[in-house]
Amino acid sequence: MADSSPDALVSLLSRRGIRDARVLRAFREVSRAPFCPLGWEHLANEDEVVPIAEGVTLSQPFVVAAMLEALQLRGGERVLDVGSGTGFTTALLCRLASMVCAIESDAAVARAAEERLSVLGLRNFAIRSGDGWLGWPELAPFDAILISGSVPEPPPELLAQLAPGGRLVAPVGGYASQELEAWWRDPDRGPTLSRRLFPVRFVPLVSDERG
Repeated sequence: MADSSPDALVSLLSRRGIRDARVLRAFREVSRAPFCPLGWEHLANEDEVVPIAEGVTLSQPFVVAAMLEALQLRGGERVLDVGSGTGFTTALLCRLASMVCAIESDAAVARAAEERLSVLGLRNFAIRSGDGWLGWPELAPFDAILISGSVPEPPPELLAQLAPGGRLVAPVGGYASQELEAWWRDPDRGPTLSRRLFPVRFVPLVSDERG
């Protein structure tokens, strides 16, 4: 029987190319099981997407790890987590940054995530339900922004909330074709695409205004 444990998942992520020791340690310390819906816990340590609700999924661990690695977090950053879902990425970010501000479009999912994160003893986060396209301007600027929903292009409102030198990672494209992109805010030239990582498939980032 194949090993299905956090250590086995971390070993798989390492073999697939994740090199950031802090990201790997976060995956070892934060179990995905509490963030899986009832009946899906058996996939907690598998490198697979888990459905949560209509338009909400628990993303594939390798993709999440690659996104976190691309943010290049060192521990003192303020991070905006857009489309936080059940809170798994928020929990990982709490291990990687000093403060995490999370936005989830579904109010019930956001409330459940807040309770789950609190039960785990995490305190360096704030979470609210709202339109992720608009970000959280009252708490900006952010050193890093993670978007867990596909967008045709990085929303200008979110790019504007990046601090100089800040990084943004998002799946960019339409339903048929998306790529994971890493952007940074050049202090002189403004938001700049730094690299494309690999093709992905995310559900669209929900927007109250864009339908």
